[in-house]
Amino acid sequence: MRARAKKDAVTCPYCFAVIARQQIAYRCLGRAGRGVGCDPVLDKELAGYLGTQAGAVLPPVFTGRGARSQCPACSRESGRRVCPECHHELAPAYCDTPGRIVALVGAKNAGKSTYIAVLLHELRNRVGNELETSLVACDDRTIERYKRDFARPLFEQERLLPTTPSAATAPREPLVYLLSRRVKGRFGSRTEALTLVLFDTAGEDLRSRDVRDLHLKYLEAADAIIFLADPLELTDGAQESEPLDVLARVTEPLAQRQGGRIRVPVAVALTKIDALPLPRQSALHRSRTRSGALDADDRESVDAQVRALLHDWGAGDLDRYLDQHYEEYGLFGLSALGAMPREDKVGPGGVRPYRVEDPLLWLLHRFGMLDA
Repeated sequence: MRARAKKDAVTCPYCFAVIARQQIAYRCLGRAGRGVGCDPVLDKELAGYLGTQAGAVLPPVFTGRGARSQCPACSRESGRRVCPECHHELAPAYCDTPGRIVALVGAKNAGKSTYIAVLLHELRNRVGNELETSLVACDDRTIERYKRDFARPLFEQERLLPTTPSAATAPREPLVYLLSRRVKGRFGSRTEALTLVLFDTAGEDLRSRDVRDLHLKYLEAADAIIFLADPLELTDGAQESEPLDVLARVTEPLAQRQGGRIRVPVAVALTKIDALPLPRQSALHRSRTRSGALDADDRESVDAQVRALLHDWGAGDLDRYLDQHYEEYGLFGLSALGAMPREDKVGPGGVRPYRVEDPLLWLLHRFGMLDA
């Protein structure tokens, strides 16, 4: 069992350092008006993580124990817990609940930005109501960036999201959310949490070995991976398999460091299935039963349908590669928009997502957070 899965340790969702719970640090609350408190200083560790001193002049960090601890310099009690490595603030719920990290990756043109926007919207609304879950952003930057870069252009202005620039020219922080759910057990109920750490990674970053290394910590810390692929890159007319190339770039270092087949489950989803000429009887034409549980029969049918499509398109090597390198993987088909867009605008009827939650439901079941 990996260290982060143990109850006495957490993984920072920003720098991905594995931290023993008793080593989580605290940030002083600072001076309140003319009252007692520490003055702000340059936090070199946080500035190093952010790549700038902007936003890194804050009250000092200190060590302590428990949900709250007393600052040794000014004696003010603080509950603001931070990572001892990068000094990024950690949400209290994340510190108190043994969550799991789900990483999102994908090839170029797979629609990662749109998928992120729609998945989070669905988890806050329709899917969240069905599963009785709560979704909370873990920091202010996540709240601001989701509204500015995802929700406002897609849902309010109904504009398509632009292609993600490379991290080599435009470094970005992840969107970090805590998804919580009460799970009934034999001896009562308990709260289970899953941490969604979503990097809007440019496809070319995952093809470049140099830039890809920037994301290795992100992938190595993950308890599960959602991999998005554009089906139009897999059909007979495609000159090369961009999704397989990117998947291989992600898999190689993980396999080398873990040894043997990778134990982290991976959900591989074909996006934009509304653009595919699927057979009338295809399992992908059926809507998922909204029962608050994973429909095992539906899951098996969709998995078999996507596998058949891959082999029909001459892209069976993707299926074989997954089988060779991962102990557990699932195949999915989804559409974030629900219909083909018109130029740079969402199609008539607005955003109408279809099965965007399927990969996450499968992972929730793998984690014991959802019945089947």
